[in-house]
Amino acid sequence: MTTSIHQENTFNTTPQALFDAFVNAEKHSAFTGSPARIEPVEGSAFSVYDGGVDGRQIELVTHQRIIQAWRGADWPDGVYSIVRLDFQPLDDRTLLVLDHTGIPEGSAAHLESGWYKMYWEPLKTWLEARSQ
Repeated sequence: MTTSIHQENTFNTTPQALFDAFVNAEKHSAFTGSPARIEPVEGSAFSVYDGGVDGRQIELVTHQRIIQAWRGADWPDGVYSIVRLDFQPLDDRTLLVLDHTGIPEGSAAHLESGWYKMYWEPLKTWLEARSQ
């Protein structure tokens, strides 16, 4: 059995800045504080959180959407979920919509809170520091 997560967050920045934070290794490492290996190329492999999460870039629509095959390092070999990030402009802000599907049973609760702790909160802090 698998489960899904849907989260929506508004950030005080542009879709371009958010998109870049997810596909640029240097920026991703800066906001997470952890090593990342990412290329903004469909089909390329990525690894974030010093190997804690890895996968492949499935679809990249510049400044609009990212779809990844995504897996936790502690998941069984060959088990992947799908992460979809949509970036929607809202005047001077951006709505980021996450749909994380195909999550293995027993991992959803950890991931539900993990997206906030490991991504949304540090991303907001990093963006605020950059705007000052």
